[in-house]
Amino acid sequence: MNIRGHSKLKSTELLERATIVVPGGMYGHQNASSLPAPFPQFMRSGQGARVVDVDGNEYLDLMCSYGPVVLGHHHPLVERAAAAQAKLADCQNAPSERMVEMAEAMVATVRHADWAMFQKNGTDATTLCCTIARATTGRRRILMAEGAYHGAAPWCTPRLAGVTPEDRVNVGYFTFNDLESVKAAVAMTGDDLAGIIVSPFRHDAGLDQELVDVAFARGLRNLCDETGAALILDDVRCGFRLNVGSSWELIGVAPDLSAWSKAIANGYPLAAVLGSDRFREGATSVYTTGSFWFSSVAMAAGVATIEALRGEDAIATMVRMGEALRTGIALQAERVEIGIKQTGPVQMPYLTFDDDGRGNHLLADFFASKALENGLFIHPRHNWFVSAAMTEEDVEVALDATQKAFNAVSALMRSRATR
Repeated sequence: MNIRGHSKLKSTELLERATIVVPGGMYGHQNASSLPAPFPQFMRSGQGARVVDVDGNEYLDLMCSYGPVVLGHHHPLVERAAAAQAKLADCQNAPSERMVEMAEAMVATVRHADWAMFQKNGTDATTLCCTIARATTGRRRILMAEGAYHGAAPWCTPRLAGVTPEDRVNVGYFTFNDLESVKAAVAMTGDDLAGIIVSPFRHDAGLDQELVDVAFARGLRNLCDETGAALILDDVRCGFRLNVGSSWELIGVAPDLSAWSKAIANGYPLAAVLGSDRFREGATSVYTTGSFWFSSVAMAAGVATIEALRGEDAIATMVRMGEALRTGIALQAERVEIGIKQTGPVQMPYLTFDDDGRGNHLLADFFASKALENGLFIHPRHNWFVSAAMTEEDVEVALDATQKAFNAVSALMRSRATR
C-alpha cells in the first residue's frame, strides 16, 4: 500500500482527460468529486476482498462497487462460467440457453416468483415493475416512500434537473414504516392505485438506516390485497445479501413483483423482474427490450452466483464478518468516547456520528478519508457492503484502519474544543 504521500499522477491525468470528454468529468453515484481527499476516481483491479486504484494503492473493499460484488472480486466459479460462455458468444441475434437457465434459477430460488424477465440495471427493473403493474391493473398511480431511492429515471430520480412535473404526476408518497401514512396516500388515489413500491428496509442516502417493521410490511400486503394493487419489492440493493431468496421471505411477506440487480451476477451487468402468475399476462403485454438485455455472459455469471451463494453459505459468512466488524467498531468508538450509530443489517452497515447533524457529514467525511489512508475503502454517506470474500484477518485489517481513523477524529474534536 503506498497511498501515504503518493501523488495520484495517473488519477489526475485521467480526470483531466475525462473532464474534456465527459460532462463534469464523472457523473452518477460513482462520482468521487463530492468525497473527501484522497478518494480515488478511477480503479484498476480487484481480487477477493481487495481493490487497487489506477495509482497502485490497494484497499480492503467495503463498498463492493456499491453492492454488486457479493462473493468477492473475481470469484473463481463465476469467472469460469462467464469465460466459458464468452468463448461461445455473448450478444447474439437471440438469447442463449443461459437465459432459460437463469430464469429457472431465479424462479427456483425466490418463493414468490413464477416467472422472470431480465434487464441490465436496477432502474430498468423498478421501472418495468411499475409498467407491468399498470398494464395488469389498468390503473396509473404508484406510491413510494418519501426520500426512497428506486433508480435514476425521471419518475424516481433524487435530482430534479431535467425532470418535469408531468413525469411524476402519477407518483404519490408515504412515510416508511408509517402504515397510516400509506392508508392516507391510498385513500387519495381513489380507484387508480396500480402499485406500491417499497425497499426491504429504509436506506435513504445520508440518513440512518431503518429496518422494516413487520406489521408495516404485512399492512402493505393487506392494502394491496384489498385494493387489487401490486405490492412491488425493490430488492435491487438488498437482494441476495439478506437472504438467498426475496429479502421479505425472512418476515413472511410475499410481493407480487420484485426488482433485482446488483448482487445477482457478482458484478456482471444483469437485472431482473420477478412476478407472480397474476401479473404474467401484463408482463407479456408490455413492450420492453434492450440491445444488451439478452447477452449471455452475465446470465452465465448469474447462474454461477446463485450456485455459489448456496454452496458456500455466503450470507452466513457475510453476517459473521459483519457482526465482528460492528462489534469492533462499537468498542473502538466507546474507548475514544465518540458517539456513533451503526444501523442496518450487518451485511450492509452504515456508520454515522452523533456530532454530525442531519445533512452534516463532516466527521464522517474525515473518518472515511483517514480510513482510506490506512487502506480501508468505505463511504461516508452511503451504506457499506460486506462481501463473502472477507475473512477474519480482513476484519482485523479493517478494524486497524478504523481505530486509526477514530484516533484522528478524536484528535480533531479535541483541537476544536480548545479553540
